Amino acid sequence: MMKERSMGALSAAAVATIAALSASQTAHAIEIKAGDWNFTVNGNVNVHYINSQCDSSPAAILTVGGACTAGGDTEKNSSSVSNGLLPAALVFGASTTQKGYDITATFGLYPGISTNDGGSPNLQAGSSNTALGTTGMDVRQVFMTIGNANIGTFSLGRNFGLFGFDAIINDMTLPGVGVGGAASGGAPANTSLGSIGFGYIYTDTLAQMNYTTPSFGGLTATVGIFDPVEPLFQAAATPKAAPGFHGKLAYKAGDLYLSSSFLTQKQEGVTDAGDFKSRAFDIGGKYTFGPAAVMAYWYTGKGVGTTGLFVLSDDGAGNERDSDGFIAQATYTIGDTKLGVNYGESNLDKATSADAPNLLKKNSKYTLGVYHSLTPNLTLLAEFSDVKTEAHNNAENKSSNFNVGAYLSF
Repeated sequence: MMKERSMGALSAAAVATIAALSASQTAHAIEIKAGDWNFTVNGNVNVHYINSQCDSSPAAILTVGGACTAGGDTEKNSSSVSNGLLPAALVFGASTTQKGYDITATFGLYPGISTNDGGSPNLQAGSSNTALGTTGMDVRQVFMTIGNANIGTFSLGRNFGLFGFDAIINDMTLPGVGVGGAASGGAPANTSLGSIGFGYIYTDTLAQMNYTTPSFGGLTATVGIFDPVEPLFQAAATPKAAPGFHGKLAYKAGDLYLSSSFLTQKQEGVTDAGDFKSRAFDIGGKYTFGPAAVMAYWYTGKGVGTTGLFVLSDDGAGNERDSDGFIAQATYTIGDTKLGVNYGESNLDKATSADAPNLLKKNSKYTLGVYHSLTPNLTLLAEFSDVKTEAHNNAENKSSNFNVGAYLSF
């Protein structure tokens, strides 16, 4: 993780968020003092060989991010050289203290290594992995923070959300791959799935305005609003009368960390009949004892969907689909090598009995991983994941993912 500076609760929160999904190093790569300002740069580069084995003719299951890539594979084996759960990262930070207020600004740039010119590097269409292509660039973080240890912290801008954040940040596959997803197909996206859609919903990056309290004996609370997000497959974007709302409680005491978060948002359909309300809740934690650590998270939602926020969240007629899931994980470190195993499930219910019969019912997987710190900044790793996707009509797809690669933080 990035080095926390003695600038109050504000900097600790900002540093933790920046480091969480971008890099896990012990210090900034570049740190420059200029007058009252401190400028930093850090990031990562990660590269993995990913091999997936699936049925040559997978079942047509209505899902996003399953055991097999969408569209039906014509080959049982599929290979790629891609980023893992994280894209590469280059994160610029600026911080200062003025009139007793700690102020920071963050710009997080996330390039990938896969050829993907289809607009968003995470929403590819067709076969984009061709000659004369380039990699995509995610701009996931553009935010500022204002506050101090006495009044707490205000965070304004685009940053990672609250719901589901602690599940992904504690996922052992964060520097690795986990479920290959589109990275094991013909047109790799910038990232793999890890355990996204297989134990938790992706937190996403949202335009938001939040307030976090000072720490009260290790307990902090965050509340805020976020730019309301459209369901992924909605026919047309619709204006929202109110923002989305989210909040989080977190408690840290020694080697124990516990948290719980929620979100709610009213969805406006293209007609009034398509209106519905999305809401979700999660709870979990992590405990470290000596060389061992255990982690578990559980979530439930209505009208939230699966894999990503508001993905397959309703039946297209304003009837919400219920969803829930969990992930459990154990790791053990021997010298410079960490061994780990996790298991996750994500479930999605039909909105009504007339809902699509081939709708995803359950995603499940387990991952075995070995992570060796060759140096303080360079991790070599290998993972194996056994993956299963089931539909409500009893169709199912199974795949196995193997990956080996390296994760360099700076």
